[in-house]
Amino acid sequence: MNTLKTAFFLTLLTLLLIFIGRILGGNSGMVIALIFAAILNLGSYWFSDKIVLGIYRAQKIEEGDNPGLYRIIRRIASQANLPMPKVYIIPTDSPNAFATGRNPEHSAVAVTSGILRILSEEELEGVISHEMSHIKNRDILISSIVATVAGAISMLAQMAQFAAIFGGGRDEENRGGGLGLLFMAIIAPIAALLIQLAISRSREYQADESGAKISHKPLALAGALKKLSYASQRIPLEANPSTAHLFIVNPLTGKGLASLFSTHPPLEERISRLESLAKSL
Repeated sequence: MNTLKTAFFLTLLTLLLIFIGRILGGNSGMVIALIFAAILNLGSYWFSDKIVLGIYRAQKIEEGDNPGLYRIIRRIASQANLPMPKVYIIPTDSPNAFATGRNPEHSAVAVTSGILRILSEEELEGVISHEMSHIKNRDILISSIVATVAGAISMLAQMAQFAAIFGGGRDEENRGGGLGLLFMAIIAPIAALLIQLAISRSREYQADESGAKISHKPLALAGALKKLSYASQRIPLEANPSTAHLFIVNPLTGKGLASLFSTHPPLEERISRLESLAKSL
């Protein structure tokens, strides 16, 4: 079901891009903007792991540096039928973790120093299983595709803003005039953002479920999420908003209206689903 949801939202993003591009500059303008955005995001796809690991000063470790962590990751990778990823530790007391890499053969799992201190071995297994699920489900590839389309939409929205301000463009009657362009320039990026968030939340649910099935310990993951949510609010992580979706729990706290724009689904719902899964297993 989550795969169907992702395909549906990706289709919506693509249709939104085509609609905006056609209104703004016709077929040629749409193609040029899409190609340019694809080039930019293709570069980020190939080097995204190095970029994000560098942002958080993640330090690569070998088995001798932390045999216990290596043992857990190797066991979970074997259970998931995945190659052993590279292992990184982020030097911060804020507890969190993420996976990155363009495919299972070029993947990495990064955990913070804080998460190693507060979780039991079973809970850490649950977290690692969640992250290995992201690798197995090729969520990084999906994120890159979404970023490509959303980037093109943002670019076209900026072009629409200039067109509305300076009155340029073609077929003003068919397009609704400058006000129509300005409206599109404001609404389109918001719509693209909401679709991105919907895809991200859907992938988190799927990683919870498939991760719990890999470790066979859904309650351990549920317990880990409870601890991480509380501790990450007490010791917040200075995270870049563009990378917040990578972490197992949202490093950016927000309530009310801000929660609508969260990259992660409600924690209570994630825990409830894991508890239901534990009963079925």
